[in-house]
Amino acid sequence: MDIAILAPASLLVIWSLVMLFWMAGTRLPAAKQMGIDIGAKPGGRGPDIDPQLPDKVAWKSHNYTHLMEQPTLFYATVVILAIAGAGHGLNLYLAWAYVIIRIIHSIWQATVNLVNVRFLLFLASTICLLIMAINALWVTLF
Repeated sequence: MDIAILAPASLLVIWSLVMLFWMAGTRLPAAKQMGIDIGAKPGGRGPDIDPQLPDKVAWKSHNYTHLMEQPTLFYATVVILAIAGAGHGLNLYLAWAYVIIRIIHSIWQATVNLVNVRFLLFLASTICLLIMAINALWVTLF
């Protein structure tokens, strides 16, 4: 098993938790400052208050949600490549590129959030993931 490819996945897990704390650290004080009682509505969810918060606060929440979406495919692909013994070389470089681009994407979305740049970052990371997924399929079939 090639475990080196698990390192970028581990970093993305840690980064996701950093984004969680960044989101909470900005959302909770902003809600309090605006007089929003987050416990007032039973069954409420964090995204329910996003429309009431300043954009720069909501952006962190949006990014955290994004980190719970496509990266799940990344984690599965990394595990497949590691188990198949293909977690080195190009796949390892692509995994690191994916994570670095996703971190840049997070910082961009949480601070500047110009969609055209954000989309290019998303596209670049998706291409890395696509190549890794094709390689995972290839090594498991042949």
